[in-house]
Amino acid sequence: MTSVVFVHGTGVRAESYEKSIARVVKGLGRARADIRVVRCFWGERHGASLGLGGASVPVRTKSRGVGGDALLDEDDPLAVWALLEVDPLAELREFAEVATARRGTGASRAGFAPGRQDPWQTVAEKARGLSLAAVTGGGGSLDDLAADLVPHLGPAGGRVAQEISRALGGTPYADGIEPIAARAVYALAVQRAEGPHGDDEPLAVDGADRDTVVGALTGQLGGTGRDGFAVRAAKGVAVRALNSYLSPLSSLAHTFRGGITEKSVPASGDILRYQVRGAGVRTAIRTAVREAIASGGGPVVLLAHSLGGIACVDLLAEPDPPEGVELLVTVGSQAPFLYELDALTALRRGEPLPGTFPRWINVYDEQDLLGFVGEKVFPDRVTDLRVNTRQPFPRAHTAYFAHQRLYELLAPELPK
Repeated sequence: MTSVVFVHGTGVRAESYEKSIARVVKGLGRARADIRVVRCFWGERHGASLGLGGASVPVRTKSRGVGGDALLDEDDPLAVWALLEVDPLAELREFAEVATARRGTGASRAGFAPGRQDPWQTVAEKARGLSLAAVTGGGGSLDDLAADLVPHLGPAGGRVAQEISRALGGTPYADGIEPIAARAVYALAVQRAEGPHGDDEPLAVDGADRDTVVGALTGQLGGTGRDGFAVRAAKGVAVRALNSYLSPLSSLAHTFRGGITEKSVPASGDILRYQVRGAGVRTAIRTAVREAIASGGGPVVLLAHSLGGIACVDLLAEPDPPEGVELLVTVGSQAPFLYELDALTALRRGEPLPGTFPRWINVYDEQDLLGFVGEKVFPDRVTDLRVNTRQPFPRAHTAYFAHQRLYELLAPELPK
């Protein structure tokens, strides 16, 4: 039986590794039932930590002006999702500001009749009663996403209902609230699922699953789904709202620098530590390969994400690589980029891949700024495979293993 050794990337610890490998097991299992997934969890032992309790982080003693402007591409629908990652209610507030500004201009009808229920309260009540029952039961990654979101859907809907009542109650009704409210509910539910301060690993969510969930929520609110998404939502709204957040967020980043630094250590620190203490990670991978061969008896595939892909390339380029690895699959990896920088441990820029190096498939998403391509770097030795998770960065970097199309593309490539 073919064994797929799953090597995680930077910032992963025990709980998040369990979630990731569970996705890989389910995804590969649906595509190839004859595959066995083998663990290679190195983060706890060989990952980074603040060994002195953060003694190197300076204490902020006075406020300094922090500024800077940046614009999103107004024609990019992902601009809205980038905005909602920062503030799930920003788009809804922008809609309310525009809608209330139209009062008295003659652009909308004059209110609602006395005694009739406020139409905004009707929308608010629908938001409180949203459900994901319509999108579950298929057994795929959509069910996984729904399971993550369901515990948080009620509070998220209640918060959006509260904002609708507060900002729009008593004003003339304006069309277009349904998809905006649905996106706000979804973004809030995701935020809650990831912890109040982003303590948990970002959810691995495929863009198609996200759109299906938002479409279902929009339908329950009485809307029509994705109509006019780019025109109504992305143009102008994300630019104006997100720009207004840049300076305050920069200031807050300084205020909470200690906590932010501590939370970011696993992600950034693992990379730095690997550069000088990477032998432990490579040994863990070598051990996992040896144990996979001993217990499975069949060919071995290394499936490695991000920094895990760098470590696998370094290991397989060493003079004594582990035997039995027939295929390397790197996902969202920086290995080709580091080779071009002459920053790989075992292979200098200009040196070819060793003759013992196995077949290499490199998976990337164009939205993932941490995913690089290898065909031009190692001609005839790497096959680049592009996927589209339909997620903005940085979520695009964590969405690969929730994307069922990835497993469908890999299934025929895996040895038997």
